[in-house]
Amino acid sequence: MYLSISDRNGGKKDLASADLSPAGPRGKPFRLSPVILCLGLVSMLTDVSSESVSAILPLYITGFLGLSTIAFGILDGINQGASAIVRIAASHASDRLGRPKGVALAGYGLSMLARIGLLFASGFWALTGVVTADRIGKGIRTAPRDALIAVSAQPEYLARHFGVHRMLDNIGAASGPLLAFFILMLVPNGYGIVFVVSLAFAAVGVAALALLVPNLKTGAPGGSKPAGKTGPAWGFRWRLLREPGIGRLLVAAGILGLLTVGDGFIYLVLQDRDSFAVQWFPLLYVGTNVVFLVLAVPLGRLADRWGKARVFVAGHVALLACYLLAAAPLGGLGPTVACLVLLGAFYAATDGVLAALASQLTPPDKLATGLGAAQTVVALSRMAASAGFGVLWFALGPSTAMTVVGSCLAAAVAASWFILRGGLRQRTAV
Repeated sequence: MYLSISDRNGGKKDLASADLSPAGPRGKPFRLSPVILCLGLVSMLTDVSSESVSAILPLYITGFLGLSTIAFGILDGINQGASAIVRIAASHASDRLGRPKGVALAGYGLSMLARIGLLFASGFWALTGVVTADRIGKGIRTAPRDALIAVSAQPEYLARHFGVHRMLDNIGAASGPLLAFFILMLVPNGYGIVFVVSLAFAAVGVAALALLVPNLKTGAPGGSKPAGKTGPAWGFRWRLLREPGIGRLLVAAGILGLLTVGDGFIYLVLQDRDSFAVQWFPLLYVGTNVVFLVLAVPLGRLADRWGKARVFVAGHVALLACYLLAAAPLGGLGPTVACLVLLGAFYAATDGVLAALASQLTPPDKLATGLGAAQTVVALSRMAASAGFGVLWFALGPSTAMTVVGSCLAAAVAASWFILRGGLRQRTAV
């Protein structure tokens, strides 16, 4: 077993076994690593940048530029999945180099450069190029950053450490839309001002990563292969999928990702139902991200004690409830706030928990590759989900389309639980 924790008798307890048991980790007290705190600060600044843009993008595309929901579905799909193009290569490069900070810095830098492109992009194809570059930057940086978190965290509190990082990350994710809201309140159609402010925060985030985060080693020293292992030096290691548990995790994450439509579509459904003023639209992102940051640490702690797979699946149950509530003919503030709470709970129960699960089931010398594989599967499946939902909306209307996706998600949640449980038992047996 790659990660283990001490039990009360001083022996070793398998983390996969612990994930199937409600008994929580025992041993050392929880201590937050300064590295994780610094990475959280970098993510917070970067998310102020990215989420201030994401909060206005649905209205900017469908309202200001006058493009269709199909066009938005394509762009939102790119926003969800373009990062998958480079995730595996970047994560494998991080493992081979054994120094993930440099790879992560390249990704953050590319996203910063994409913010400059937003100042000049005004058509569909120009926006497509800018969004793709930004998401490729995200794909480069995410797995190396999570690898830094994994090696800096206490193994018995892995999900909680990821939860702390996601909490800091979502302080930025909540602040970005709020910033966009105030800018649009003061300057109607002030999208260009939002783009300039976004660039400034991205630049500060890159500087913080370069100056504050140490260049830690991960995996085997110098990126060397473990004894007895053969295979390509710079390609994806397909044998990783045969590691007990990780293959099943990727299947379950992929199935659920195919039924996870972009947040922008959920918010457009709510706006279509209630017809509230467009300047209030960014506050929907604020509400979701506030719930995310409030619940990230408690649900990470619950995942360490109750089981990561249980919390991960429960998060998708919250997403299902959000879909059904958004599709219901219930207008007003109460149902809208309930949707935001459920969506924030979904992210808090799945984002960091998925990274913790992948870290738990991946060998140390392939840590970034395992994280990258999980993130790639989720990104590709969500890209397909957003593009497909745009077409479904166009054909059936928003409420009916949301009901159809919700019905399929109900079946996927049940199937994914059995897939994950089998994978964890497989890892425990090994």
